[in-house]
Amino acid sequence: MQKILVTGGAGFIGSTTVDLLVEKGFYVCIVDNLFLGKKENINKKAAFHKIDIRNKTAIEKVFAKEKPDFVVHLAAHMNLRQSIENPFFNADVNIIGSLNLLESCKKFSIEKIVLASSGGAVYGEPLQLPVPESHPLQPLSPYGASKIALEEYAYSYWKNFGLDFAAMRYANVFGPRQNPKSEAGVISIFSEALLQNKNPFIFGSGEQTRDFVFSKDVAEANFLALTKKTKSHIFNIGTGEEVSVNRIFAFLKDFFGFDGKAIRKPQITGEVKRIFLDNSLAKKELGWIPKTRFEEGMKITAEWFKKHGKKKLIL
Repeated sequence: MQKILVTGGAGFIGSTTVDLLVEKGFYVCIVDNLFLGKKENINKKAAFHKIDIRNKTAIEKVFAKEKPDFVVHLAAHMNLRQSIENPFFNADVNIIGSLNLLESCKKFSIEKIVLASSGGAVYGEPLQLPVPESHPLQPLSPYGASKIALEEYAYSYWKNFGLDFAAMRYANVFGPRQNPKSEAGVISIFSEALLQNKNPFIFGSGEQTRDFVFSKDVAEANFLALTKKTKSHIFNIGTGEEVSVNRIFAFLKDFFGFDGKAIRKPQITGEVKRIFLDNSLAKKELGWIPKTRFEEGMKITAEWFKKHGKKKLIL
């Protein structure tokens, strides 16, 4: 049985990925400091280590004990707005913490590492749509810059030490377990507000668009990137479709029976106005196709929040 170490495995995308890997028959060990992750997200069949990736010594001990064949690195400081306010903390987690992982991967001869990057933050304001992987990198936030740095470090470890990697430039991921209190996920934030009969905030006109991809489809992409040898190392993981913030609010307003209005706020600095990704490379080399239509994923997500809202949104 092959072993996979997943950082951030108690988080939203991480726990969804862990569940799929366990279902596929892998032995999975999780590294998570539970800053964003939740104990209730942890798969009972996975080993768990409560460790911060910035702790180099502790990370090496986990590698020595578990002896993983592969790594899926999803632990990160992923709040764009907070990265603008505190770029040093963002860099400490996303760059220094990731270097600790890469060093252990080198030391323990890991076969491949799959990395979480960001299709929404590394490109900046798009020069063309849909955005291909070859688009110039012009991040508007320290978060986007940290993800580019991670990709470049991974490339150097591949060139110098033969560590195979796949950097996954996720679009806006949504689905069950997304935490509205700690992640900049508009769907989870709106859902929590409407369940509490509160008026949500919409920044700017609300006509800004994003490419929303369902969490289970992202987990499938991570699995395929682990198990396939590919010519390329960087992949856009999105649907290739754009959805506006206003459309999301209209859907959730109807779903939850909310009769109020959104509170309009000024546009946030560092956020692009319109983006959706070209996913043709992932289709070609990974054989990955997003299976969940936006409306279907929204319904599943809203139902999950409705159920957990009765428990005061214990996420």
